[in-house]
Amino acid sequence: MYTSPFATAHDDWSRPSYSVRVRPPSTPAVRGTFLWGSNGITAGATFVKPLVLHIRNDVFGEQITISTQMAATPAAPAIQTQIGTLQPGECLSIPLPQGISGVFATCGVQSTVFCLIKGSE
Repeated sequence: MYTSPFATAHDDWSRPSYSVRVRPPSTPAVRGTFLWGSNGITAGATFVKPLVLHIRNDVFGEQITISTQMAATPAAPAIQTQIGTLQPGECLSIPLPQGISGVFATCGVQSTVFCLIKGSE
């Protein structure tokens, strides 16, 4: 698995940015690799000013599937919603809704995903 020379493109971003290595789930109980949040978050996040998660799949990676998870409530379990797929080199911006507990990705072998969190303007 090679990482693109463009992997440092996010170094110039002035907001919180990071990269995540996405791999297949290790067990059926593991939903995928969390790009933001965690399966262990039991309360949904609330924002005074909405946040946007910008996601870029590495050009030398493989297709990833992006999903969100809304936190469980006393009346309902956590809800996972599949958003779709990103091919190598593709990008997506996701506004993080109130009550969200995570954004996660899955893939067949391995891909590096670059993320940036920014406030909505």
